[in-house]
Amino acid sequence: MAQINFGGIIEEVVTVEEFPVKKAQETLKNETIAVLGYGVQGPAQAFNMRDNGISVIIGQAPEDKIYWEKAVADGWVPGETLFSIEEAVSKATIIQYLVSDAAQMILWPKVKANLKKGDALYFSHGFSITYKEQTGVVPPPDVDVIMVAPKGSGTSVRRNFLDGSGINSSYAIYQDATGRALERTLALGIAIGSGFLFPTTFQMEVYSDLTGERGVLMGALAGVMAAIPITPGGLGVVEAVLTPTLVGFGVPARTATIGVLAWRFVQFWLPIPLGGVAYLSLRFGALGRQHRLGTVRDLAQLTDIAQLADLT
Repeated sequence: MAQINFGGIIEEVVTVEEFPVKKAQETLKNETIAVLGYGVQGPAQAFNMRDNGISVIIGQAPEDKIYWEKAVADGWVPGETLFSIEEAVSKATIIQYLVSDAAQMILWPKVKANLKKGDALYFSHGFSITYKEQTGVVPPPDVDVIMVAPKGSGTSVRRNFLDGSGINSSYAIYQDATGRALERTLALGIAIGSGFLFPTTFQMEVYSDLTGERGVLMGALAGVMAAIPITPGGLGVVEAVLTPTLVGFGVPARTATIGVLAWRFVQFWLPIPLGGVAYLSLRFGALGRQHRLGTVRDLAQLTDIAQLADLT
């Protein structure tokens, strides 16, 4: 491993020069990789692996027609390289679990039921494993559990692959059941187009992602836009910035638009009528109680328990 100094901290980094594509091909020559999910990361990682000579199939729910039809349009053939989630898992030896965190919880019973001894379960985000008690995603002990997390959206992964620059990725081993988890992980990292691979843990990847991407990038960006005194609460400005930002990170335009508008409805518009209801409740509710109970001075003068009971 190469040692690189980052701000005084020495990191051991695996580079594509140390672990070339040819070595990745040799490591994965007897593997079939199933990419589950055809949303943001799935297409990019699948295309890059396929272009690098790796055997790849897609697992996608047929009833989710938008993504199924997108996969077909991209050249994946139903019954040959495109299958349902369950069938793809049963056919593969390495399962790239690239659906959303919420979908991982929902689909886990189907995925787990079709895992085989010696398979590798691959993630690009460590949320489901780090919070396994809450998500219910608890892998069986006879499979490898590994992660390669590209430091960019699916569009960046594909674009950097095509221009030859590669993308930085972190990698981690959570469970090594076969004794081959590390070489599988590094081979997959190179096969998806990583130029540099940095070691991490599932837990550290989640914390950095939640803080950096979802907290600082999205939360702070929205807050800064809302604070600019152009429109009240950044109305229109936040939406105009967040939507293309999400699209740039690989979220489909329709999903990004609906998501941003739904969030802004709850964050900006909903508090307005709720605030009005709260005010009216306090204003007229307090007056009603004052009319019934009288003033505090009147109550203080009441010494007879029966009188107090009559009043209330």
